[in-house]
Amino acid sequence: MRKIMFLLLLTLGLLANGLNLNSLGSRAQAMGGAYVAIADDPSAVFWNPAGIASFKEKTAGIYLTDIIPSGSYQFSSLGVDASYTKHYLAGLFSFYIPLNEKLVAGVAVYTPSGLGTQWDGKDFIPLSGGNELQWMSKIGMLTVSPVISYKLSSAISLGATLNFNYGMMTLKTSAGGQQYAEDSSGWGLGFTLGVIARASDKLSFGLSFKSASKISLSGDVTMEVMKIYSALYGTEIPTTSGFTRDITWPMWLGVGVSFRPLDKLLLSADLHWTQWSKEDVMITNYENSLWKMLFSLTPEKEEEMVLHWKDATQIRFGAEYEVSDKLAVRLGYYIDPSPAPDETMNVLLPSFDFNVLTFGLGVKGKGYCLDLGLEYLMGKERNIAPTPENMPGVYNMKILVPSLSFTYRF
Repeated sequence: MRKIMFLLLLTLGLLANGLNLNSLGSRAQAMGGAYVAIADDPSAVFWNPAGIASFKEKTAGIYLTDIIPSGSYQFSSLGVDASYTKHYLAGLFSFYIPLNEKLVAGVAVYTPSGLGTQWDGKDFIPLSGGNELQWMSKIGMLTVSPVISYKLSSAISLGATLNFNYGMMTLKTSAGGQQYAEDSSGWGLGFTLGVIARASDKLSFGLSFKSASKISLSGDVTMEVMKIYSALYGTEIPTTSGFTRDITWPMWLGVGVSFRPLDKLLLSADLHWTQWSKEDVMITNYENSLWKMLFSLTPEKEEEMVLHWKDATQIRFGAEYEVSDKLAVRLGYYIDPSPAPDETMNVLLPSFDFNVLTFGLGVKGKGYCLDLGLEYLMGKERNIAPTPENMPGVYNMKILVPSLSFTYRF
C-alpha cells in the first residue's frame, strides 16, 4: 500500500521534467526555450514578466499545443510488455494594456502542466494479482496570472506576477491486486519576478524567478482492497475515504542571454534550475478513522513518502533567422535531466533524461504574428533494478509537441 501511495506522490512532483510544458509559446518553444532574455511576446508572463514592458500597443495572445508522449515498459521476468501513445491539450490566453509609456499591465490564463499516462490494463495483469485493472494518471494545472511590468530606463525593465495555481489529478492503478482510484484538486499561490537588461541593441541579459507554491489537494480515494481487510478483521471498512495532501511546487530560477551578431540573426542561451531537493517527505491525511487505525497497525508509516529527489538544471540554446520582413525560421536544443533517481521510477509518470530538438516558423502581418513550433524529446532508456519504492524494468519515452501561437496588437 505504501508503494502505491508513493507512486501517486511521485507522479505529481515530476512535472518539471520532460512531460511538462517545458516551452510555453511557439516562438519560445522553437528556440529551445532559451527565452528569458528575450520574452517579447504574450508568453513573457511565463518566461520573464519584465519583457511585457516592451509592449507599446494593446496585445492579445493565444497559444495551443498538443503534447504526444509515446512510452514503453518491459518487465521480462513477469512477462510485461506495455506501450501507449496519448494526446494532452494545453495552452495560454492573455491580454495586456500599456497604461503609459513605461507601465504595462495584463492577465494570462495558461496550463504549465497537463498530461499523464494511460496503459492497457491487460498488459499489467501480472502486476495486478491476475486482475485486469485500469492503470492511468492524468494531471493538470491551470494558472491565472495578473502581471505588471515597468520600464525603469531604456536599458532595464522589471516585471512581476501573482500566480493562482489550480491543480487537478486523477489516478487509477493497482493496490493489493485490486482497483485503486483517486480524484483530487486544490489551490496554491506563488509569484514570479523578472528583470531584463539591454546592454546594447545587440546584447541583452535576463533573470527570472518563480517562487515555490504549496498546493493543498483534497478529494476522494477508493481502495477496493479494503473489502479484503474487512473480511480479515471482521469489521466493515469503507472502500472510500476523503483525504488531503499538501504538495509544494518547487522554486525555479532562469538566467539567459541573447545576442544579435547580424541584423537578421538572433542567438540565445539559458540555464534553468529547479529546486527539487526540497521535495523530501510528503504527508497524506486520510479522513476515515478506520483507515487511520488500519494504517497505524503496519510497521511502515503509510502517510509518509520519502522521495530523495535532486535539483535539476536545464541547458538551452536557440536561434532565429529572419528570411524576410514577414518570415522567420527558428531552431533550438536543450538538455532536460531527470530529478528522480532509479529508486523512485514508476510507470504512472516515468521520468527520463531528455535531449530535445526544436524547430519553428514565424509569419508576420499587419498587426498580427502567427508562430508554429515543434518539439521532439528523446528520452534516454532507463533499465531499473528493483528497490522497495520503484517498479523495476526497462523504460523508454519519446514525446512530440506541435504548437500554434497567434498574437494580435491593436
